[in-house]
Amino acid sequence: MKYMLLIYNNAESRKAIEADMDTVMAKVDEIMSELQASGEFVGGMALAETSRTVQVRDGVPVVTDGPFLEAKELMAGYITVDVESLERATEIAARWPDAALCAMEIRPVIGEVE
Repeated sequence: MKYMLLIYNNAESRKAIEADMDTVMAKVDEIMSELQASGEFVGGMALAETSRTVQVRDGVPVVTDGPFLEAKELMAGYITVDVESLERATEIAARWPDAALCAMEIRPVIGEVE
């Protein structure tokens, strides 16, 4: 089953990451190496802090530059894994540095667009 692990951070977690970038990236590299070696890694990307939200209301696009979320957290990136169970996806998310600094969200992938 494929799962997308959504990586969230906030101003405080970004400061913590920047203050200890070498350690954080070493943890990420370790996890990524394991996932690639096991064949569980599907893909992933880091995302910029800026965003744009588009909503169409009464046929008119309403564009808001963001991040748009009302919360203090923003999606910083994602990783997609193909694992045996939700428990394995949870194990991976719990090891990701952002889980200790802010949050990770796990979503099953129910379809793919090609």
